[in-house]
Amino acid sequence: MSGRAVPDAERLLTPAEVAAMFRVDPKTVTRWARDGRLTSVRTLGGHRRYRESEVLALLRAAHSEAAE
Repeated sequence: MSGRAVPDAERLLTPAEVAAMFRVDPKTVTRWARDGRLTSVRTLGGHRRYRESEVLALLRAAHSEAAE
């Protein structure tokens, strides 16, 4: 088995990347994970990562709420 990632593996985003998408502070993203709005995945080093598909779904929901 090679050291390369599985091609169809889900992209994981850092708290800073998610925060930039929502224009909030990274600590807000961590709070969302603690409150259950987002599911976090822990890296081997203990850092939080977020599934891109879940983040995009939350972003779409936030945009649709703002449009109403």
